[in-house]
Parts: sequence; C-alpha cells; structure tokens
Amino acid sequence: FLRKYFPADVKNKKVVKFMELKLGNMSIANYSVKFESLCAFSPHYNTVEAEEDKCVKFESGLRPDIKKSGTFQP
Repeated sequence: FLRKYFPADVKNKKVVKFMELKLGNMSIANYSVKFESLCAFSPHYNTVEAEEDKCVKFESGLRPDIKKSGTFQP
C-alpha cells in the first residue's frame, strides 16, 4: 500500500517526523495515537523483534517529568 500510494519523499518525511516526535504539550493519549500513526511509516518498528525498540522510542519522546514518575498510562 505505502509503495503504491506514497511517494518516497512523503514517506521519508513521515519517518523523520516519527523519529523527532516528542510529547510536548500533547496529552499522552494524543501522543500515543500520533506515535502509532507515524510508526506505520518506519518498518523497523513494526516487527515483533523490534517491540522493545518501539517501547524505548515511545518513552524517549516523553517529557522528563513523566519519565521520572514512571506512572504514565497511554
């Protein structure tokens, strides 16, 4: 689907947006939705083997105060 309907430059922009995604002022729920939608463009993170990497990427985008608390819930 992506190869057929998304030009490479558009896909690459989505990958960059995913890699730079941060929680910022979004709610964790909105961050989670955006994370999952952009993650679809990053094949590495869409394998069973990469599940831990995906978790690390998700947590790395959280604000430090939320990471410290360890009590976030998507």
